[in-house]
Amino acid sequence: MDSKLRIGIIGCGGIANGKHMPSLKVFDKEVEMVAFCDIIEERAQKAATEYGAEGAKVYTDYKKLLEDKTIDVVHVLTPNRSHAEISIDALEAGKHVMCEKPMAKTAADARRMVEAAKKSGKKLTIGYQHRHKAESTYVKNVIDRGDLGHIYYAKAFAVRRRGTPNWGVFLNEYEQGGGPLIDIGTHSLDLTLYLMNNYKPKMVVGTKYKMITNPDCANPWGPWDEKEHTLEDAAFGFIVMENGATINLEATWALNTCEPIQEGSVALHGDKAGAQIKNGVTINKDEFGRLVDIKPELKAGGVAFYDGVQMTPPVTEARRWIDAIKNNTDPVVLPEQACVVSEILEAIYESAKTGKPYYFND
Repeated sequence: MDSKLRIGIIGCGGIANGKHMPSLKVFDKEVEMVAFCDIIEERAQKAATEYGAEGAKVYTDYKKLLEDKTIDVVHVLTPNRSHAEISIDALEAGKHVMCEKPMAKTAADARRMVEAAKKSGKKLTIGYQHRHKAESTYVKNVIDRGDLGHIYYAKAFAVRRRGTPNWGVFLNEYEQGGGPLIDIGTHSLDLTLYLMNNYKPKMVVGTKYKMITNPDCANPWGPWDEKEHTLEDAAFGFIVMENGATINLEATWALNTCEPIQEGSVALHGDKAGAQIKNGVTINKDEFGRLVDIKPELKAGGVAFYDGVQMTPPVTEARRWIDAIKNNTDPVVLPEQACVVSEILEAIYESAKTGKPYYFND
């Protein structure tokens, strides 16, 4: 594919401006953003002015954007509730789709997205950028080489001491489907499953809590409206996989803890060695009768006044996504994998609601 990929952006809010559009702009010799859609027209117009190709079109109805047969790729960057509807419509319109995380508000919608991708023959991926961190790539290579052996236990962390988002629709259960579990817990769970290469859950026990009652509690974005914030502050899941491996998942926006922020963090424990992504990478093992911790240097550079060429995870994500389309290869995040993440998240919420374990094959 020698010509530029033509990309349409659906949803021009925070994640579009903070991640997707700046990252795609880095590769403007290979891609061009030619259409922008948002229910707030001024927001779409602003995005077109800042990031659009010459003559970029602006829409308030995404279905009108999908009618443009010259568009190759669509990025779906809307609230969770509309991920499935828009992604499926885009796939049926013959577009490749990058959908922001989580895959969908419900597991049923995620499964519909998988089927739509299969039926259309187009590529569908989900925006789990933590897979594209240098730390994740290093640990994945270590695991694939067999250094950890059989990974039988893992801990996935998405813990903020304080960090409740109080803007947009983050506190709207109808639009989002939940709080920190579906917002940031989804990242850590995806990364853990990816590194373990284990996508067959057997059962889940989940709990969730709304305990932080003071809206003016040193939240970095300021206080929230108590009437609006009805979601969980914290959710926890104990996940047992079919092969017997277990995963502990912690996801919080606000937790009274002494620990610093841990997002996209994971600890993996194998029968040969362990690995942790938290403040860099640490590989732990025994060697010559001693316990050893190995901390690889993952920064580039090493010379005066030069830090080397390093791509941020969102830029790496964009690079790999473009390559998958141009070379007709699988994207790094497969829809079937992201669907399992959504199924586990929903199981945790269901278990927390019923007070009972959730079994996947019942």
